[in-house]
Amino acid sequence: MQNMKKENSAAAKVEKPTSRITRARAKALGTSVGVFPSVKPSLKPDQKPAHKVSSKRAADENEASITAASGLHHKRRAVLKDVTNISENAIFNRNNVAKVQSVKVAKIAKVVADVSVEILPDEDDVKSKLAEDLSKIRMVEPEQISLPATLKKREPVKQSICHNTDDCGKAEMILSAYASEKPVGLKGPQKKEENQLCQDLQSNDLCIINIDANLKDPQACSLYAPDIYNRKRVKELDLRPSTTYMEDLQQDITPNMRGILIDWLVEVSEEYKLVPDSLYLTVNLIDRFLSQSYIQKQRLQLLGVTCMLIASKYEEICAPRVEEFCFITDNTYTKREVLEMESQVLNLVHFQLSVPTSITFLRRYILAAQASYKVSSPELEFLANYLAELTLVEYDFLKFIPSLIAASAVFLARWTLNQSEHPWNPTLEHYTNYKASELKCTVLALEGLQMNTNGCPLNAVREKYRQQKFRSVAILTPTTRVVSLF
Repeated sequence: MQNMKKENSAAAKVEKPTSRITRARAKALGTSVGVFPSVKPSLKPDQKPAHKVSSKRAADENEASITAASGLHHKRRAVLKDVTNISENAIFNRNNVAKVQSVKVAKIAKVVADVSVEILPDEDDVKSKLAEDLSKIRMVEPEQISLPATLKKREPVKQSICHNTDDCGKAEMILSAYASEKPVGLKGPQKKEENQLCQDLQSNDLCIINIDANLKDPQACSLYAPDIYNRKRVKELDLRPSTTYMEDLQQDITPNMRGILIDWLVEVSEEYKLVPDSLYLTVNLIDRFLSQSYIQKQRLQLLGVTCMLIASKYEEICAPRVEEFCFITDNTYTKREVLEMESQVLNLVHFQLSVPTSITFLRRYILAAQASYKVSSPELEFLANYLAELTLVEYDFLKFIPSLIAASAVFLARWTLNQSEHPWNPTLEHYTNYKASELKCTVLALEGLQMNTNGCPLNAVREKYRQQKFRSVAILTPTTRVVSLF
């Protein structure tokens, strides 16, 4: 009993942790009490506990004692000591980094100061050069009558002062460009400068009138019209028929037979009130087919009505039916034959039906011809269309491309209506890309058709334009021959 009391008193002297052991508390306890026992003192088998405790409380006490023992172990104190050392080293490293950065900043500031000292002389040179050039410009400007708009826009840039080497370099480039462009207007007279500016389509100069500026119709595509017609000028060369297919390929038909067929198709187009585009496309398909395939004269009319059927389907809103084209031939050909020929033609031309014809260019050229008129002239439009349709009948006009025929028709129409001035002007030359001298051969041949110098008996086109709805332009002829202009 006495031994048990001594053990209990010794155990009571050891304070059991009742709360969470922190690192600071563990350190304090370790220095004041000493090393904690690693395990709880065990009782002998014949000894009994002084009082009974619950198993739950005993488990809590055992866990607390184990936590305290592990927290107060010597190795853990070494780890804690190492943590404090690391934090101190980190603070020391941060101080070193700050010192290094301050040294780098000082070096950079010194380098910048040196560079700025070296740049100052260059800036002074550029400023002095700017002052000299501006003084020259101010002396020249009173003598200059007008400046292009692009040069006037550059003046604020030239007068600005650059603050770095890049800006100075740009200023020198601008001044050099200005110096190279400025004397161009000063060397020649004012007339030379105006002629140079007239070549620009976007300019509002009186020499060339922009025919696409006032078009409010969105379907006119005024913004893209120049590019569209430039593309058409290329396509008219790709889709041209052969100019010698009568001599090279066809043996059963003649140019006169071709003329008779087209003259009859003009009457058919009038009967069904087809648009001019359908007639022009019909003739183009006939010539392209005859350029690649041999045909007998008995099937030439079948080819004509079939090509008009294809063109009507492509150009017209309400195209005539197949039966109507069979009826117009007095039922010489059946519906089956027309459809077979339609398939043959489309396969031969590879379904390329978007072909620029003379009427395609004629509309734009007439617009350019009337740009200088205060009131549009319907006679000019009808007369130009009449002259262009006369060329459809003639096989010899296949050697002229459609844009050349359209320009020549406008040339001759203007001369027929007004012989007091030259029919060609800078606006027409700009939009047609043809000079008056380049139209000589075509205009003279077209004048022969207008005067009917060869006595051609095919009068369908002439009868069409003798009607009052076309202002009877077919009876108009120039009093002075056009050859006098060349």
